[in-house]
Amino acid sequence: MIARITALLLAGLLLQPSVSLAQDQAADESVSQPPVQQAPAPAPAPQGRSVEEAYQREFAFLEAQRRELERLIEQTKSRNAQASNALQAEVDALQRSVVRLDSQADAVDEQVNASEEQALANADNRAILAATFQQAGVTLEQYDISTLDSEAFANMTDDQRVAALFDEGAQLIETLGQIRREQGVFYTADGEEIAGEILRVGNIAAYGRGAGVSSVLAPAGGERLKVWPAGDPEAVNGVLANGGAATIPVFLFESLAKEVETKKAKTPVDIINDGGTIGWVIVTLGAIGLLLCVLRFVFLRGASTGAGKLGDRVGGMVREGRQDEALQYLRNKKSAPARVVAASIRNLEKDRDHIEDIVSEAILHESPHLNRFGIFILVIAAVAPLLGLLGTVTGMISTFEIITEFGTGDPKLLSGGIAIALVTTELGLIVAIPLLLLGNMLSSWSEAIKDQMEKAALHVINVSQDRKSQLRAAA
Repeated sequence: MIARITALLLAGLLLQPSVSLAQDQAADESVSQPPVQQAPAPAPAPQGRSVEEAYQREFAFLEAQRRELERLIEQTKSRNAQASNALQAEVDALQRSVVRLDSQADAVDEQVNASEEQALANADNRAILAATFQQAGVTLEQYDISTLDSEAFANMTDDQRVAALFDEGAQLIETLGQIRREQGVFYTADGEEIAGEILRVGNIAAYGRGAGVSSVLAPAGGERLKVWPAGDPEAVNGVLANGGAATIPVFLFESLAKEVETKKAKTPVDIINDGGTIGWVIVTLGAIGLLLCVLRFVFLRGASTGAGKLGDRVGGMVREGRQDEALQYLRNKKSAPARVVAASIRNLEKDRDHIEDIVSEAILHESPHLNRFGIFILVIAAVAPLLGLLGTVTGMISTFEIITEFGTGDPKLLSGGIAIALVTTELGLIVAIPLLLLGNMLSSWSEAIKDQMEKAALHVINVSQDRKSQLRAAA
């Protein structure tokens, strides 16, 4: 309050010059106007009191103005608050209206969607019914039933049509489920047409007899029948003659519209042909590897003949001083251990270290013969799986090319590439696994022969050294 009064006083001070100016102007106007007789002016008040009263009047005027302004402000605020509340209420009402309208719009959309789905479902059902009627007409037409072509059927509702078709189907199934004999024709494996008696077991199996042929019949396509080679003629004769047999062969089928092809048993050549060129390369390498294994087996068998007893036999001759006889014996053996032992006997007069070096050199000389074909066998065993992998990649590429060109509609088109991919892998493993086992077994056998050669040579050297020691002791 004090601050507000101080502000008003300062405003009064600032307004004082204008008040004085107004008084001066009023004085000037009074001077310019003709003199008017006036009542005598009251005695002038003292100067300090007049200013104070002027300030008080001005203060009172300003205070009144302030209160009036505050009242106007309060009234304005009140009106604004009322208007704001009214507007807020109106906005709330509008928002509620918008929400309600949105809900109604969503409900309408759902109803529209449900109506559209129902319309689509009705269209699908109509299409399914039309396809069913068409399929039923084609099926019944095969048995000379033309119910669907009648005018009565055309005037039926859908429910009545379905009921009529079920009735026709039930009667047809009952008829086809019976065993019946009839005269007809069927075909042999060579395509020869044979007229004779046909025994039908419902619509799932058939037997035929005519022109010396009795056999189980299978679908040949186009509602025709053909001889199935796996049938037993005597059993079929029994079935056709008296309707019974101890064991009745049967070939069950679903329809006569599509021919059933006789599955031909695959030979090994057919399987290799499925692998293509890479399959034949793998098989050729496998044959070469197997031949090398046989040859190496023969070489190692000849080299190891009598190798275990060779040291004892020749050692006895050396102990008795019959070295020439021992050399002649080894010369007749013509084996790798015999040549190594012979090299040691020919050099028994030299010192032991020199003899051992000669034996090592003789063994190294025989090693290439003992290791013959070993590397080739292991290389073939390592390359065969890689060729199988190459065939797999080639087959998959061929498969994808077929898919790119013809799509995936016919699985038979894809079988060629898949066969190459799988058969080459199988052939590669079939060649690699046995060759790897045989190669390692033959290599172990070769190392064992080398050990026997060294052992026999050292035995002869030890016997010779013992004999020399005994001779020196006796001298």
